[in-house]
Parts: sequence; C-alpha cells; structure tokens
Amino acid sequence: MAVVRGELEAFAEEVFEPFARNDQRRWGQVYLRGLLTDGRRKSVEPMAARLGEDGNRQALAHFITTSPWDPAHIRARLAWKMEAAIRPAALVFDDTGFLKDGTASACVSRQYTGTAGKVTNCQVGVSLHLASDHASAAVGWRLFLPGTWDPASPKADPDKVARRTACGIPEDVGHVEKWQLALDMADEVRSWGIEVPLAIADAGYGDAAAFRLG
Repeated sequence: MAVVRGELEAFAEEVFEPFARNDQRRWGQVYLRGLLTDGRRKSVEPMAARLGEDGNRQALAHFITTSPWDPAHIRARLAWKMEAAIRPAALVFDDTGFLKDGTASACVSRQYTGTAGKVTNCQVGVSLHLASDHASAAVGWRLFLPGTWDPASPKADPDKVARRTACGIPEDVGHVEKWQLALDMADEVRSWGIEVPLAIADAGYGDAAAFRLG
C-alpha cells in the first residue's frame, strides 16, 4: 500500500472531486484505502482497525451511512476515467451473490446465486462493466430488491418489509427484475456520453425478450 499510496490519493482526489465538503473527500479516500488493505472483512470496524492513525470508525461509518453525496456523480467520473484507460469494446452485465448468515442486511433473502450455485441466504448485486480484451472495470451496480422486500409485491414478507426503514431503503424503491436493472444502467452509461456497440450477458438476462429488445 505504501508503494501506491500517492497514486491512490491522486485517483481519489479526481474521482471524489464532486463531493461538497473536504471531510467527505478525505474520508472517501481513507475508505477506498481501507477496501484495498489486506483482510477478509471489508466492513467499517475491521477496516478501521487496519488503517492505523486514519482508523476513525465513527467518521468512516458516517461517510458510508449518513453523509449526503450522490453516487451517480462518482460513478460517472469513474466511467469516464476507465473509458479512457480501457477503450471498451463491450458492456458486460453480470450479477454476484453476497452470502449472508443473518437477516439484518438490506435485501437479503433466500434466492438463487451463481456464487453458491444454489438457492441460499444472500444479497444479489447486478453490475455493469466496461470491458476490452485486456481489462475491465465495474462502473455501474444495483442492489437487487426481491419481491419479499417490496410491500406492493404479492410475495411481500411482513418481517422483511418492516426492516426497510432500518436498512435505509427509500419508500419509492421496489422490486425490479435484474434485466431491467441492467437496462437502466446501460441507459445511465449512455447519458454520460459513453457509447459501446456490443453488450454481453449470460442466459439469465438473454432469455428475457424485453432485455434483448432493450
């Protein structure tokens, strides 16, 4: 980390430039450094312990949970930087499961994930990557909200719906199919001025006619 710290700080300064306050830029850079340090757990408390004099758990938690900033601005700046570095030939859509033991995390539910190869207790994130033959970078991501977490869904689970406020899920966020989340991210990337002519996804997306047409 010491070898690349200067480059990492320069990268963070550029990508986090839209932040309104200096303290947000500082803790954004520290949080990014924490994600890249050794250690399996990437939650705030163990990261803070590894960050030494910058390991202010309260400040890091505030940056992630309650400090007001628009992630779309950060994703756009990251995408512009990665477009120049990668010169993408394709957009790649995928989803990843985050296995969980408990029920407290936002949108956790028993659902299929290729990460485990079965139905299990997990969160699922849908991602969009800029890709070429030599490199790729994730520039868009959405947390999939199962129907069990949506009060308007016939599959709504009262216990999960009751946890929405504690998890910080806005009232207007409901269940959206993964393929639609992927199309929404493609539209977002195009709105940033990034045009890539080829899109790649597995059959979980390709089997949806609406996704193919989109």
